[in-house]
Amino acid sequence: MAEQRTSGGSGGWLLVLFGLLMVVIGAPLVYGGVQLIGLGGSWYYTLAGLGVIASGILYIMRRKSGLWLYAIVFLATVAWAIWESGLEFWPLVPRLVAPAVIAIPALLLAPLFPASTGKRTPFALAGLLAVALAATAFYAFTPHGVTRNAFAKAEPAPTVPPAAASATDWRYYGRTPAGTRYAPIDQINRDNVNQLEVAWTFRHGDTPQGSAQDQSTPLFVGDTLYTCSPNNIVHALNPDTGDVKWKYDPKAKSPLWQRCRGVSYYEPGPAPVQAEASAPADPLAPTSVIAAAPAVPAAPASNACAARIVMTTIDARLIQLDAKTGELCQDFGNGGIVDLKQGMGEIKDGFYFQTSAPTVMRDLIMVGGWVWDNVETGEPSGAVRAFSARTGELVWAWDLGNPAITKLPPEGESYTRGTPNVWSTPAYDEALGLVYLPTGNATPDFWGAHRSKAAEEYSAAVVALDMDTGKERWKFQTVHHDIWDYDVPAQPALYDVPDGKGGKTPALIQLTKRGQIFMLDRRDGKPIAEVEERPVPQGAMEGDWTAPTQPYSVGMPSIGTEPFTEARMWGATPYDQLYCRIEFKKLRYDGEFTPPRTDRSLIYPGYYGGMNWGSAAIDEARGLLIVNDIRMPQFVQLIAREEADNYGGSAAHDGLSQQKGTPYGALKNGFMSPLGVPCHQPPYGTISAVDLETRQLVWQVPAGTLEDTGPLGMKTGMQIPIGMPTLGGPVATSGGLVFYAGTQDYYLRAMDVTTGEELWKGRLPVGAQSTPMTFVSHETGTQYVVISAGGARQSPDRGDYVVAYKLPKQN
Repeated sequence: MAEQRTSGGSGGWLLVLFGLLMVVIGAPLVYGGVQLIGLGGSWYYTLAGLGVIASGILYIMRRKSGLWLYAIVFLATVAWAIWESGLEFWPLVPRLVAPAVIAIPALLLAPLFPASTGKRTPFALAGLLAVALAATAFYAFTPHGVTRNAFAKAEPAPTVPPAAASATDWRYYGRTPAGTRYAPIDQINRDNVNQLEVAWTFRHGDTPQGSAQDQSTPLFVGDTLYTCSPNNIVHALNPDTGDVKWKYDPKAKSPLWQRCRGVSYYEPGPAPVQAEASAPADPLAPTSVIAAAPAVPAAPASNACAARIVMTTIDARLIQLDAKTGELCQDFGNGGIVDLKQGMGEIKDGFYFQTSAPTVMRDLIMVGGWVWDNVETGEPSGAVRAFSARTGELVWAWDLGNPAITKLPPEGESYTRGTPNVWSTPAYDEALGLVYLPTGNATPDFWGAHRSKAAEEYSAAVVALDMDTGKERWKFQTVHHDIWDYDVPAQPALYDVPDGKGGKTPALIQLTKRGQIFMLDRRDGKPIAEVEERPVPQGAMEGDWTAPTQPYSVGMPSIGTEPFTEARMWGATPYDQLYCRIEFKKLRYDGEFTPPRTDRSLIYPGYYGGMNWGSAAIDEARGLLIVNDIRMPQFVQLIAREEADNYGGSAAHDGLSQQKGTPYGALKNGFMSPLGVPCHQPPYGTISAVDLETRQLVWQVPAGTLEDTGPLGMKTGMQIPIGMPTLGGPVATSGGLVFYAGTQDYYLRAMDVTTGEELWKGRLPVGAQSTPMTFVSHETGTQYVVISAGGARQSPDRGDYVVAYKLPKQN
């Protein structure tokens, strides 16, 4: 018998209106779904869209079968969603929330159909869906994708307060030359960290503008805290009050990329006796501990510059200041300044300078340099140089393109141009006499046919040099023929790992943008954790080439490296999820080593990482490696030379890179939906812990919430822990804590180092992308945790804050 229809009724217009809405909702699904099918993608969107449109037409016709048809579409959607993504929370949200929202009015309008059997059943079902949506909203505020494996080791014995004051200082960028960011301080611990409060706030006045970023990690030595701002302005602060002791402004200028990640400290003693410049007698002899630094000799007779702050600038100067007064040290260089452009040949404005803190080792200051990525071939050299920390005289140079140059180049020549540079922070082992350099790659990044043999060998590598002579001891490459900008961004971390025989092996742990973690014997560079060469996709543009294999650290966990699939595409709504699926299917993607070509290809992990310059922390008492990562892919497309030349300027990262001197420019950008939401499912950044003895993942948690960001760049105000892109690095303490602040929301957080559980968070005035530090004041015995907050990446909010936290005074 045909279904009875009605010609009117007081609620008939609601059925028509809802039916029209259903047609409007379904039409884009069909339109986009047909495109997706044409690209070889899922049929779901087309079929679901047709079902929604047909259901809408039946509502317009006031047929109750419209409700039944939508019920079938909804149940099929639930089955499809679970089949495609399992029971993971965030992948299900864009698949099920919108259909459930539509189902509620569809049910509530059911009594308006002719011959309706009543309200009870449809209203009850609508109520159940409303409850489910409310539960989903509530559940969204709970972290998802959390890994928590048992940490089976016994808790270390309580820390005995160190006798040496330097043990509670923060004298190096990574606290010690080993770069572990571990403080043997437990005044603030898991039991009392929830009581932390702001001790003081200092504003340096150098708020980041344009491409500037505040990424400074302060130093604390003796009775003073030293910090620098994006334009290299240095302040010396009272550690207990934040009051300024002195200020030095070098008037440094650069057209872009203004940042200062830190300054360094040096105490000259009596003139040293030069050691024989040779390898240790037994370079493979195990070491029981890493020497944090040599004993500090007695200060010179004069009080002037008895202790010195060492800094580099964004206009390529090396400067020494009196640590007590901020005055230039006149016995260093030319009135306290060394010109780092010497020997570098032509340097166009903004093409070469230093962003990372200089490395002070023994009586030497070693510097590398940042170059403006991807603009052209033959950019300034990646040469690394060591200067006398006493006089500023050049002691040695490492020019990987011409090993014969060990100091200044011959008159009229320069260090080899276009070679891989060292823009991040090295680490060094005083006992072995080795310094470890993380290298970049030869410019430009996305075309490599022009590169020299030396550039190929040293790109994206870790290189060990003799500290005294700059002679190479060993190298280990993390990417062969890098045409993806997978250079090594992080400071190596030096730590002695159990060898399985009751002893220790001196290890170097190297994080990479690829999410691979390499564990090497720092004596000879041989892998401790197994490394395997695996075949990778081929097919570079004609004229370039790809390496047949690439190294994978199979003996250590990889972080954030699950390959992309269409099913992993995401969005805040079904529409932008569909958009992302279509765009993904348009891209060429064969994994992390998909070669760039003239069609668009996907890079994941992208050139931001994986892991970046924030580097790792190691809880040395528990043997836990703490890392934060970024999960933000990019697309890249090679653009023919003539078109690239007419495009305009050149971008270091997102946008068009000219790559002059090669056949192609490179157009690249983030893989985002029209709402500004990443096109893949969360998390977009995590913090993880790895047991360095078992080499297993102990815990992993999403990093940060949506509170201070959201679709279209609007702040949601909601603390939904979706896990956002991270910058900066973590710090571990013997109090069982990890401190971290480089999230997209404006907080400094403290986590339990063995579980990843958040124990405390403190609201910051703006976001941070720097690494925190901690120390104990020699004057008051108070432990402080300090963070520079100048604004989170991709946030419009900027500031000039240095914030210190401490426990409240006890009565």
